[in-house]
Amino acid sequence: MTVAGSEAAGSRPEVHAVAGALRGSWEAGAAVFRGVPFAEPPVGALRFAAPRPVRGWSGVRDADGYGPPPPQGGHFGMDALVQDTGDHDWLTVNVWSPEPGHGAGLPVMVWIHGGAYTIGMSGLPEYDGGRLARDGAVVVVTFNYRVGPEGFAQLQGAPANRGLLDQVAALEWVRDNIEAFGGDPDRVTVFGQSAGGGSIAALLAMDRAGGLFHRAVVQSAPGTFFAPELAADITTACAAELGLSPTPADLAGVAPDRLSAAGDAVAAKIGQWAHRWGRPAHRSILFAPVVDGDVLPATPWQALADGAGRDIDLLVGHTREEQRLFTALEGLLGQVTEEQAATALRTFAPAPDGERHYRQAFPTAGPDELYELVHSDWLFRMPTLHLAESQVTAGGRAHVYELTWPAPGMGAAFGACHGLDVPLVFGNLDRGQPAVLIGTEPTSEAEALSARMRTAWTSFAAHGDPGWPAYDTDRRRTQLFDASPAVTAYPEEPSRLIWQNHTFPVLPLISR
Repeated sequence: MTVAGSEAAGSRPEVHAVAGALRGSWEAGAAVFRGVPFAEPPVGALRFAAPRPVRGWSGVRDADGYGPPPPQGGHFGMDALVQDTGDHDWLTVNVWSPEPGHGAGLPVMVWIHGGAYTIGMSGLPEYDGGRLARDGAVVVVTFNYRVGPEGFAQLQGAPANRGLLDQVAALEWVRDNIEAFGGDPDRVTVFGQSAGGGSIAALLAMDRAGGLFHRAVVQSAPGTFFAPELAADITTACAAELGLSPTPADLAGVAPDRLSAAGDAVAAKIGQWAHRWGRPAHRSILFAPVVDGDVLPATPWQALADGAGRDIDLLVGHTREEQRLFTALEGLLGQVTEEQAATALRTFAPAPDGERHYRQAFPTAGPDELYELVHSDWLFRMPTLHLAESQVTAGGRAHVYELTWPAPGMGAAFGACHGLDVPLVFGNLDRGQPAVLIGTEPTSEAEALSARMRTAWTSFAAHGDPGWPAYDTDRRRTQLFDASPAVTAYPEEPSRLIWQNHTFPVLPLISR
């Protein structure tokens, strides 16, 4: 096909997608198309249902603004960004391409945002794909998916993991349409951080996602995957806040923002359910992928160990101080007591004798360090590492990294904390919420590190090689991203040994 218009001519680019023609814009050397629907709005009869393919349109549709974000909770003020304008086109994609049109055959990178499966939207400024697309000669795609109760509540009579099904639908849209934007549908890499990384881990285990991507980048994947009974019990508590039962029929008449608010209300008093919900209650985690045996048949670690990802190249990694940001938000930075550290060790360290193993492995660590270590390991570091371990054990290929560069913002108090990798990978160092970690004026050191990470990610998407050796269970070679990068043996060896026999099973309902 021919793309109408060019940046030099000052006109707007047009492409012909399956559902209809789209008119985007040129921005700093890339054609950009925003707010393109990939599924019908999940409202009315389609609420709490699996996504339905979008209907076509006639004429040329303007694609110059992000679609409305999905309903979500109030963490970090995200609910304030969701305005009820009556536009329910929550399920939309955005595309950045340096060379739109058939024949370009560029690698495709599809971003899945994080947000604890509770918040998040593709229109945040830190997720602007322009720099990554332009500098890396790739097509970048971002999209919205249902989060919180709309996407992950376990409702009687509704499909589980609707948020994951939305992701599959977005990837199907990429398969069917990306060639028109200059992308190669046979070279699709998914990449995501936090809940986005956990989503990719889930997609690796899902038959429905088979063949929709060929490489995967998993950044700081949480190890939280729920048993159906646990997810159903949490959903029952959320519905009870509204005096309702956890069924689509009962909840269909509840405005989405009220349903999200009910989830926030449960989270605010989650401690009262700790005896039933266990570790998720201690971390205020209400929603996560559900291993239901249908949409998600097994945990990612089990699926990879069984060979599910053997033909998919993996790039996985985490930050060094994953927990530091959360400790600061809790007001505990430098304030953790010995009792709090001991409770964290007893709650999250792997049985048996997890607390003793941590104290033996880190004999000089005080309460703050022990608290940070066990939280970082349980929620992000060890689940992510174990994805690589499972992949390699099954005969697949994986590359491992750790971000060790301390964020210079806030006096470097946050270290290499959770989320620091996002602005570095996208190259958006001075915008969005993560910009506070880097400072208002990024240094040359930050720019150089960002350039190295962008090159690694785009090279992996193009060729399957990020620039350092593959991981194996003998040498465990790991790329450290810092002011002076290096390849070493996996640096968190004491934690690895403590967790080496842990399988990350589904999180159960403790009592009924």
